[in-house]
Formats: sequence, C-alpha cells, structure tokens
Amino acid sequence: MRNALRTLKPARIATTGLTALGAAGIAATTLAGTAHATQAPAKPAAKPAAIESAASTAQHVSMQAAHAKKAQKADDQQADGKYADNLDGWIREARAIMAKHDIPGSYDGIKRNIIRESAGDPNAINDWDINAKKGTPSKGLLQVIQPTFDRYHVEGTPNKLTDPVANIVAACNYAADRYGTMDNVDSAY
Repeated sequence: MRNALRTLKPARIATTGLTALGAAGIAATTLAGTAHATQAPAKPAAKPAAIESAASTAQHVSMQAAHAKKAQKADDQQADGKYADNLDGWIREARAIMAKHDIPGSYDGIKRNIIRESAGDPNAINDWDINAKKGTPSKGLLQVIQPTFDRYHVEGTPNKLTDPVANIVAACNYAADRYGTMDNVDSAY
C-alpha cells in the first residue's frame, strides 16, 4: 500500500465553474480520483457531475429570482388600489399603507400573528380575557382593543376597529412602537 501511494500523480483540478461549485464541489472533484489508489482511472463522463450540479443550482437560483420578480410585480400592480377582499389582499393593502408611513412589518410576520390571534376572521371578538372582563374586548384580525386602536390608528384607513386593513395597520403601528416591528411579536401582545 505504501508503494501505491508514492506512485500517485497529483490530481488536476479544472478551474472552470469553481465559483458556482464552492468548496464542497472542489473537495468532491479532488477526492473522487484518490479514493481507490489501485483502481484504474474512470472514463471521463460526458458531463462531469460537479458541472451538472452547478448548472442545476444556477438554474434553480435563476427560477427563484424570476418568481420573486413576478411576486414583486404583482405587488406593484396593486398600486392601482385594487386588492382582493381576503386575508392576502388585506395584508398587501395594509403593507402598502404602512410603507407610506414608515411602519415596519413583513407579510409573513403579519400573517403569522393574524392566524394566531383570529384565524383570519376580521370579526373575531375575544370575550373572555382580562380586557373583555373590564368591558373592552379585543377585536379584529389582530385582536386590538379600542383604546389602542384609537391611539395607533393611521389616517387614510377607516376609523373602524374591525375593518381588516385599519386593524392590521393600527396593530402594526402599535407593535412597531412597543416591539420594533410586528415581526418581533410571537405571542399575545
């Protein structure tokens, strides 16, 4: 075995595509030829697996970028004021208003909190917690109480606690003031 190792020739590494392959691809390329020193060299494949893998990765990244661009275009097309009358549309409309007022909050952070607080029901009312027992139940998608809504309501949205867009924007405005962003809220707030 010792003699077999002395006779090995250094492996040549093709430098084409190294940027796309990364360290793992380079390691796989160099180790493939040294795994069995006594075996005859393998016949070269029509297309090395590392290059094929890099091409597949590049294609995947390109597709993701195209999907993101398409989603952004869909968001931009909402600038005409036409949003779907459903949870997705309410969140998108609220985020457009929030952007104009520098109120932070991601789509996912808002939706996560809505699902936890009201399961997406804009007319949800909590009639059992401490606020309800004091006569001020939390209401709407993000379960806001009236005094909080009144303080954090954003002009340009309906002045109605259970309006889905107004509820989202006011709740995100409150969360931004208290927690930095709605994205930082992971439980009742």
